[in-house]
Amino acid sequence: MYANGHRVQQDYTQVVVWFRKAAEQGLPIAQTSLGRMYALGQGAPKDQAQALIWYRKAAEQGDPHAQLNLGIMYGNGRGIPQDYGQAVIWSRKAAEQGVAAAQFDLGTYYENGRGVPRDYVQAVFWFRSAADQGFPDAQNNLGVMYASGQGVSQDEVTAYKWFNLAAAGYAATDDRNKAARNRDVLARRMTAAEVAEAQRLAREWKPTGSGK
Repeated sequence: MYANGHRVQQDYTQVVVWFRKAAEQGLPIAQTSLGRMYALGQGAPKDQAQALIWYRKAAEQGDPHAQLNLGIMYGNGRGIPQDYGQAVIWSRKAAEQGVAAAQFDLGTYYENGRGVPRDYVQAVFWFRSAADQGFPDAQNNLGVMYASGQGVSQDEVTAYKWFNLAAAGYAATDDRNKAARNRDVLARRMTAAEVAEAQRLAREWKPTGSGK
């Protein structure tokens, strides 16, 4: 890592040059990477319109991470008018390729009825798909669904398990504390045996899926 920020930016500029050469030849991974450089303003001025162009080129070739990013841009209205319908379309394409972040996003669209009719069963399906890969946001949301009985039979033991896994998986303190609070509130209305069983399930859990 260079200490000199100007030198780092020069290096990013060279990276952009090479990504562009490959992107203009139609290589999806380079198009996605170039889009990310524009989105972050690394090696080139931050330009959401250019990010959108390159993400779309890669997404239309089936690159799942470009599809994820395109879905995020539509969902947030970043560089393009907000359009939940388009956000759902692109998030679903990435989710079906196993991208956990896209599976989580799609779950939230179903949970909130944005771009699709509200459907808690579908929300649970997609949260579980991401949670099974170890995605903490999905694990926390899946815990909420089990605790409240939305889209799935209410099950406090399973809810506790997912809250516990989310708390262990989060890197950010605020997120970790949120999941831990959800777990601890739930524990106050559970028996000691139920808590012990939930903790056992959490200890024995192993991630599955593609891990994309």
